Amino acid sequence: MVKTTISYILFVLICFNPLGIFSSIYGQHTDFDPTIKSPDSATRTLIWSDEFGGFGPVDSTKWFHQTKLPSSGSWYNGEIQHYTNRTDNAVVANGKLIITARKERFTDQGQTKPYTSARLNSKFAFTYGYVEIRAKLPFGIGTWPALWLLGKNINENGAYWQTQGFGNTSWPACGEIDIMEHWGSNQNFVQSAMHTPSSHGATINHGGQIVSDVSGSFHIYSMEWNSEQIVFSVDGQPHYIYNPSVKNETTWPFDQEQYFVFNVAILPSIQNGFTSSAMEVDYIRVYQDIPNSVEEAPQLLAISQFPNPVRDELNFRLDQLVNEHIYMEIFNVTGTKIQSNMLQVNGKLFTLQGLHSLTHGIYYIKFQLDGVPYVKSFVKF
Repeated sequence: MVKTTISYILFVLICFNPLGIFSSIYGQHTDFDPTIKSPDSATRTLIWSDEFGGFGPVDSTKWFHQTKLPSSGSWYNGEIQHYTNRTDNAVVANGKLIITARKERFTDQGQTKPYTSARLNSKFAFTYGYVEIRAKLPFGIGTWPALWLLGKNINENGAYWQTQGFGNTSWPACGEIDIMEHWGSNQNFVQSAMHTPSSHGATINHGGQIVSDVSGSFHIYSMEWNSEQIVFSVDGQPHYIYNPSVKNETTWPFDQEQYFVFNVAILPSIQNGFTSSAMEVDYIRVYQDIPNSVEEAPQLLAISQFPNPVRDELNFRLDQLVNEHIYMEIFNVTGTKIQSNMLQVNGKLFTLQGLHSLTHGIYYIKFQLDGVPYVKSFVKF
């Protein structure tokens, strides 16, 4: 069942003090208190978000308009809309992302269709974390809004990550995670589902709940994803847990990176009087946990690091002169070593380069200076 943001700047700050106390990172939002952690966890740290501030087109540094039709000339599941990159269909206004499905004849790629909408791919992909999306859904029989994820490796022609050279796996082997789907023909029932080689399309792996006034009120749709299970909730109330007893490539392709897809589809059952309706997203926030196993070793040197978050180079400043080779190891939040580097330190300043290839997220660096072990963290942005 393949179904297929001008934003307010995210300021983030992350550091370890000499006692190993972690300073959290947060996006800015009028209803978001940056002095608190995410719900229910003292160890969750924000690694990516869009608060949809400002007015205008969606933030092209975070989102990609997927408009290319499948080879059949129509979108999957009998959908009858074109997805466009126009602000008529996707725009940021009043602190919200607004995806509007409209009744209008529109020709593109040699195909004329009676409806338009938008389908956004995130330029962010991740493995494991806690996701919150606060949204209000469109209304009308035949509308099909969804907030979901696909494997970064999907070979779907025209999808963002496929255009970046990552498309080497077909659906459903890439995995699909549906955080929220809603069909206007079943108003106020929201569903979460999983699509894998073991069960896909009319998947047996799904669950949902009735939610009050989904088209008139905002609700928080969330997902908790770790190496053992995925839990789906609305407003903090769980309705489905995916936890197959046997985890292999047919049941659990979810140890690989996934990216977000936001869209509103139109089905052939759309009611005659439909003219337009919108899904509004107030924010999306992705958190990851700080592993309890990471402990700060006693430090004899005062070490500061900048910039943090980082794009390519991370600088370290020492409070005294050092002259030695150091071996630095970089780990992700799951404890997997990502890369290692040997650096010559001669003075009070040294630079770790080549971080551009890392995906967004939290990383840890382990190294020794003068025989003393250190653990430092940084955010790749």
